[in-house]
Amino acid sequence: MKIVVCVKQVPDTKGGVQFNPDGTLNRAAMLTIMNPDDKAGLEAALRLKDEYGAEVTVLTMGLPKAADVLREAMAMGADNGILVTDRVLGGADTWATSQTIAGALRNIDYDLIITGRQAIDGDTAQVGPQISEHLGIPVISYAQAIKLDGDSVVVERQYDDRYHVVKAKMPCLITALAELNEPRYMTPGGIFAAVDAEITTWGRADLKDVEDSNLGLKGSPTKIARASDKVRKGAGQKVTLDAEEAAQYITDKLLEKHII
Repeated sequence: MKIVVCVKQVPDTKGGVQFNPDGTLNRAAMLTIMNPDDKAGLEAALRLKDEYGAEVTVLTMGLPKAADVLREAMAMGADNGILVTDRVLGGADTWATSQTIAGALRNIDYDLIITGRQAIDGDTAQVGPQISEHLGIPVISYAQAIKLDGDSVVVERQYDDRYHVVKAKMPCLITALAELNEPRYMTPGGIFAAVDAEITTWGRADLKDVEDSNLGLKGSPTKIARASDKVRKGAGQKVTLDAEEAAQYITDKLLEKHII
């Protein structure tokens, strides 16, 4: 069995974010981590490997330093790492990103593709389903539990206050929730092995069946009008009143602002 896990190196938002003049994130200047939903997807793949036996390949698109998340994944137990990087791919929105990743995946044999539900730097939850559409394979999103049944995968799909049980024949794609599991730690032996492991690097020329017009910033239909860091709010007005006076104070403020 061959499993491909798509992961993303995202900004560590605890350290703040920075933007380029065109409104895109300045990823080169920020501290980064592996996207939490993707890490849960990786753990799901590793558990399937432990239980059923599988080859787990981790793929990411990004700057050359995104190889760090591939080595982290390999230190956790993944077998192979593939980095897709090229200047022409920079500034991609979800459409261009999914086109790029699908173009890379067409070079790989796979039974199952696992992605995170969404990335914390975009929160769109679009890339996974878009990849499945480009590849023409089924997708099951919002997975909170995964198991195999012969040549099919059975998934508990989170839905409001309940879940659906969905079965799909492989090959297919699953998007994983961060709540799916508790990812394992890297092992000392895994870390040493990952440092020396070979990372496969692909560029634009290695993408199959993808038009240039669908890549990078120029191929992204989403345009950013304006971007900024989070605006800090002031302390506001503080008053000390008893319950009756407080209720009247709040009512007066709501009337003043025409909220009621």
